[in-house]
Amino acid sequence: MSDSTPLENDLLLRALLRQPTERTPVWMMRQAGRYLPEYRASRARAGSFLDLCKNTELACEVTLQPLERFRLDAAILFSDILTIPDAMGLGLYFAAGEGPKFERPLRDERAIRALSAPDPADELHYVTDAVRLIRRELRGRVPLIGFTGSPWTLATYMIEGGSSKNFAHSKALLYDRPDLMHHLLGVVAEAVTAYLNAQIEAGAQALMIFDTWGGVLTPETYRTFSLDYAKRIISGLHRERDGREIPVVFFTKNGGPWLEAMAESGAHGLGIDWTQNLGDARRRVGHKVSLQGNLDPSVLYASPGTIREKVAETLASYGSGTGHVFNLGHGIHPEIPPEHAGAMIEAVHELSPAYHQEAIEQPV
Repeated sequence: MSDSTPLENDLLLRALLRQPTERTPVWMMRQAGRYLPEYRASRARAGSFLDLCKNTELACEVTLQPLERFRLDAAILFSDILTIPDAMGLGLYFAAGEGPKFERPLRDERAIRALSAPDPADELHYVTDAVRLIRRELRGRVPLIGFTGSPWTLATYMIEGGSSKNFAHSKALLYDRPDLMHHLLGVVAEAVTAYLNAQIEAGAQALMIFDTWGGVLTPETYRTFSLDYAKRIISGLHRERDGREIPVVFFTKNGGPWLEAMAESGAHGLGIDWTQNLGDARRRVGHKVSLQGNLDPSVLYASPGTIREKVAETLASYGSGTGHVFNLGHGIHPEIPPEHAGAMIEAVHELSPAYHQEAIEQPV
């Protein structure tokens, strides 16, 4: 059973469901990360990034760390998008200075057809254990976001054996053997759906699907090999828990050309990166979905005064009314001074109520 403690702050959930809010909610992708000295201390105690992810108490600790510093409107589960491929037996490890790697990348048909979706209650129980503990420790302060990588994004890591610049093996398989790529994506989509539903059952109150590498595809292959599988997952999710709807945010980095199609995915909200004008995005999707984003993460290298100006520009770009969750256009960079992140968050608190006057004057 998940923790049913009433939420003190449900701004994020209301904004994602396009319900009136008194101000714009704010959180950051990678908000529990290397830019915080307390995170670095926790990771050192864990011994490695993967050990940190798999240690329930420490995963909870680092999830909550940014909430102790900043007035954030959500916590996001500390984990990694590659937990599913790891549970499939591909041998995930993190090489110093090189990012994630797999000992056994998928390079032949036999290996791909041997894959099966892991049981979240078995191979991935450390994630759901962390969700339960985080919910208990939050005590209803803010909602908890669960997440996963998209099937296409996970497949690229599984095939390439790590991150890639040109996705040579993945695209060769996509074009030479589309049938085999569809088989792989189908297995991963099944795994992702079960994994997200397990997070919901454990207590996640909102979900994000990170399609980090969808933007490397062509318009035709994006729809066929990325978006269609996101739709399949979203349609298979549990939509309600503890009497509340579970909003889902779908984020494709560099996905601006396909916003209209993404708005038909079944997601409640779309993540928007910094390459898109937020006002243009709002006009293109209309009232179909909420929008999350989209300050350029590199703005946080600038002075607090400049950060405040850029926050003001982002809020003005979206305009008045609900349906906006303030966020960066991608994850916060490790070198950002924490006080610069704080300047952004405080600017949202101070400047955004003016865009929600109707909700302030007529509370719901």
